[in-house]
Amino acid sequence: MTVAFAKVLNTSAVRVWDLITDTQTWSKWGPSIRAVDTQERYIRRGSTGRIRTIIGMWLPFTITTYEPQQYWDWRVGGIQATGHRLEPWGPKHCRVSFIVPVWGVSYGIVCRIALNRIDRLLTLTAQED
Repeated sequence: MTVAFAKVLNTSAVRVWDLITDTQTWSKWGPSIRAVDTQERYIRRGSTGRIRTIIGMWLPFTITTYEPQQYWDWRVGGIQATGHRLEPWGPKHCRVSFIVPVWGVSYGIVCRIALNRIDRLLTLTAQED
């Protein structure tokens, strides 16, 4: 059983997908990630690496499922972690969702912060364009 935390964004799904699959941006929008160490900038199924958490601990990750422009899931420290879902709602809107196991519902606050950071990052970069 899972719980979803979602937000509708006023930007294209392509822009959101680029941001959430780019390992160089994870620490900008992911509150629990301080750094990423991986050989790949953009993830795919089977991508591996490690993340440095907010408490300074490095944990290995593996991208376990991946469907371009739709979703990706990962394992962090050997545990199934957050799922990432993207639904286009026309050319300039989309819904981003983070899926967590029901036992991780308290992680919802982190998901909400991440959703707001994604929105803010994409709004700022749209203003620069």
